Order: sequence, then structure tokens, then C-alpha cells
Amino acid sequence: HHDETDVSRSLTLQRSMSSPPAPDRPRFLTAEWRWLLMLNYEVPPAVLAPYVPRGTTLDLFEGRALASIVGFRFLRTALLGVPIPFHRDFDEVNLRFYVRHETPTGETRRAVVFVRELVPRAAIAWTARLAYNEPYAAVPMRSTVPTARVEDPGLVRCEWRHAGRWQHCAAVAVGTPILPPPGSEAEFITEHYWGYTPQRDGGTVEYRVAHPQWRCWDVRDVSFTADVERLYGAQFVPSLSLAPRSAFVAEGSAVAVYF
Repeated sequence: HHDETDVSRSLTLQRSMSSPPAPDRPRFLTAEWRWLLMLNYEVPPAVLAPYVPRGTTLDLFEGRALASIVGFRFLRTALLGVPIPFHRDFDEVNLRFYVRHETPTGETRRAVVFVRELVPRAAIAWTARLAYNEPYAAVPMRSTVPTARVEDPGLVRCEWRHAGRWQHCAAVAVGTPILPPPGSEAEFITEHYWGYTPQRDGGTVEYRVAHPQWRCWDVRDVSFTADVERLYGAQFVPSLSLAPRSAFVAEGSAVAVYF
């Protein structure tokens, strides 16, 4: 009981320290994101430039532009507070990169931009494209992840079928999970609480994502097998054909995506 109390206090402290204030607007989506496998690559800024939404600039880590392959589980998903039957728990794999927006009041909003997001159900992809113009596609998917919160998740593997064959990202979590050290690459990758999406009319949609800071595991046996050219474009092949410059598994948490 003492240990459980300590864990509860620790999680409360993390949440109070790291969660941005909730926006004064309704939540579009609530869910849990769990077992986020993040493979991180350096990508030439010129490759990412066509995807940078209007009003934002690339957010660089130590002068380098990074992009991440992220595979994870969506759990207990609800839209506008309503659970959708047969669409609550599913896998997602995305390719994302990082931008920043300076507001007129001087606030810096650090955000993610998605190049492609894969999910297993057409209705999920359709809803995301309609609401935010996010680049979702529906493909067959499967995963190997823990079924409950654990301190040793072991193998985390996400698979998708595209262009007639199964492809995957995978790694084995090792050691003890910790909060990313300040200034670390893992902190940079995980601490982006906004999303920006280019629109068909040339504008940009901005949305807030709220969640506590995540503990992360180191990993071994990292693997990524994909038809990069067909999924993301030939311009990403040189970068994503190399070993990632960093990789880790984040535990995830409850999240809220706002209008």
C-alpha cells in the first residue's frame, strides 16, 4: 500500500509539473496512448520543408531536423465523449516531425506534423481526414504489446500490411523507465503538446494535445522494415534506410485532443 501511494504521488507530481493547462475549448478526442515505440532519424531540412505548415518553422534539436517513426496502441477511444463501438482499441503507426509556432504574445508552441498515419479501420482514417485533414490511411495492422501497465514491457512490435506484404517497427525495452533528462533528445521528442496540419486552402489547423510527461525505456534489437518510397516518398529513403540515431519506448498515458 505504501508503494502504491508513492507511485500515485509521483504520477500526480509529474502531471502537475508537465501537463500544459487545459485549453478553454471542448475536447474532440479522449483516449489512452500506450507503449509508444519511437525510432528517431535525422532528415535534411529540405526534405521536410514542403510539409511545414504555414505559420510554423522547423523545430531543431541541436541544429538538426528530426523525424520519428512512432508505433503505439490507442485504447478507450471516445469522440466528443462518446465511445464508438468496435473503434475503441487499435494500433497506429505514423511518421512525424517537429515544428514551432511563435504566437503574437510571445509564446512558443512546439508541435508535431504528420507525414503519414496508418490505422486499421477506414472510419478512423475518414474521421481524422474530415476533422483535421490529417494524412491518415487504413491498412491491416497487428501488434505485440503488453496488455496491462508493467515495469518491463519487453518486445514492442507494430506491423502493417502495405503493397502486398507485412512491414514492421519493433524493439525490446530494457532497464528501468525514467523521465527523460532535461535537454535530452528523448525529452525533445516527447515534449510537444501541439499539432499543426496544412489545409487544402493553404491555411493551417492548430490543435492542443494534453498529457502528463512520460517515462521512457532504453531499447535493444531495434528493427524497421518498410517500403519507405511507397509509404512516404522517395525523398525519405536515404534517411529512413539508415539505423535510427535514437530509439526508446515511452509508457504513454491518457490523452485529450482539443478542437
